[in-house]
Amino acid sequence: MIKKIILSSFLLFVSVFGFAQTSYDVVVYGGTPGGVIAAVAAAREGSKVLLIEQTRHVGGLNTSGIGTAESEHMIEETISGLPLEFYSRMSKYYGRPKTGFYFESHVAEKTFLELLSEAKVKVIYEAFVNKVGKKGNVIQSIGLTNGQTFKANVFIDATYEGDLMARAGVSYTYGRESKEHYGESLAGVRFIDEPIEASPYDDSGKLLPGFTERNTMTEGQADNRVMNYNFRVMMSSNPDRVAFPKPDKYEPQRYILLTRLLKNKPDTKFRDIIDMYSWTYPKGKFETNNKQKSVISLGHFGGNVEYPDADYAKRQVIYDDHKNWTLGLLYFLANDPSVPKGLHDEVNQYGFTADEFKDNGNFPSYLYVREARRMKGALVQTQKDILEERKKSDAICLGSHWIDSHHVQRVAVSKTQFVNEGRIWESISKPYEFSYRTITPRKEECSNLLVPVCLSVSHVAFCSARVECTWMQIGNSAGIAAALASKQKKAVQALDIKMLQNELKKNGVIFSIDHQEWNGEKDIRK
Repeated sequence: MIKKIILSSFLLFVSVFGFAQTSYDVVVYGGTPGGVIAAVAAAREGSKVLLIEQTRHVGGLNTSGIGTAESEHMIEETISGLPLEFYSRMSKYYGRPKTGFYFESHVAEKTFLELLSEAKVKVIYEAFVNKVGKKGNVIQSIGLTNGQTFKANVFIDATYEGDLMARAGVSYTYGRESKEHYGESLAGVRFIDEPIEASPYDDSGKLLPGFTERNTMTEGQADNRVMNYNFRVMMSSNPDRVAFPKPDKYEPQRYILLTRLLKNKPDTKFRDIIDMYSWTYPKGKFETNNKQKSVISLGHFGGNVEYPDADYAKRQVIYDDHKNWTLGLLYFLANDPSVPKGLHDEVNQYGFTADEFKDNGNFPSYLYVREARRMKGALVQTQKDILEERKKSDAICLGSHWIDSHHVQRVAVSKTQFVNEGRIWESISKPYEFSYRTITPRKEECSNLLVPVCLSVSHVAFCSARVECTWMQIGNSAGIAAALASKQKKAVQALDIKMLQNELKKNGVIFSIDHQEWNGEKDIRK
């Protein structure tokens, strides 16, 4: 009788979860764009693949409000392989004769899901890594918060946070190195912006939340802060727009800077506060972003300081705080009596887009985590590898996006002024190569893990790598490498690079800066 009960319980568990403990060739943790592409790439190589996503939706920021490949700030001819196919598929959906690089979030999600389905990738939603079973330097299994456990030959951490990497005992860092650390002119604390005329103190002389004081802070020094985060809200001016809702926790006092701005500049426009991009969206639909030089915007400065190394409960608190900040700012602009009538009327011409994020109150699922952990792997690529030593013998894909860091913190420089600190905006005229070693941990730490998103680069180099298009390029190569390592039963560090590069080439991946297809000899987007 007892045996029957145990067996029945086991069968019930299997029927609910699909399997108690299942083995895969490759497990990808994180359904970001880089993770989806890695999973599909590995599956197309013949691997049995599982993708584990932490939200209810795959696609990360590309399905949460970022509708561009950022090709306007890169050499778009370097986009190749599966990422190029992804953009081409969406272009066909829109009936475009040539591959374009702008899209809507719901179209991106539809395309990602099609790719996963066609490749027969199993997807699990709303699950987080809880523990890592490891023997020596080999990950044998991962346990999830939903109670499931999975084995694999090779694992890929494609999350924005690097949680699998961290729990596997792989070395990592976060924040900014000093100029001296790697000899990078763009590194460290950066006071390059003009002071903003707005008091960073409250009426009693106390520093406002989200601000720091300059004190002994010096140009180029290291610190542990990362770029500010915000939500990429989708807005609409169409009749079916959804009015900006009052947040669960509405605190109008948080917007004292806005009150002061509007008192001093009553002719302020909505677009003076929030960046709005129309790209090639349908009429009346807009992507939004933090406005870099605004007195106040969508970026919640100081709200993300603990995020990179926080546990899941603390991350949820930070997420909720950012959401309340965003909703509160929009609700304040639309409703507070202190808002001048002209701005009030302008703001109320907009609302949330009705055809996006329907199961989340038309609000994006993902917070824009621009930067969190970075692996300290077999090689750390730096500013020099982007601008000078651009070739790598073990190249796996190309990067070409400008070096772009949003502001990191707001620093009070006087009783009446503050500075947005940390901006980097450095153009790149030529592509550079990513070394395979940037996605492999040190062998003694882990031999069956690849990390294509929180990869092994300095903060400065990360500021070029950190766009979804580039992460997809790296993820494509990581997926192919994982499949090879699984098939050959080799440590990821032991793969034959020439064999990997030949396989990448078969899959249409451009990984050499000498390649003819990015320099104008052939248009790969037709």
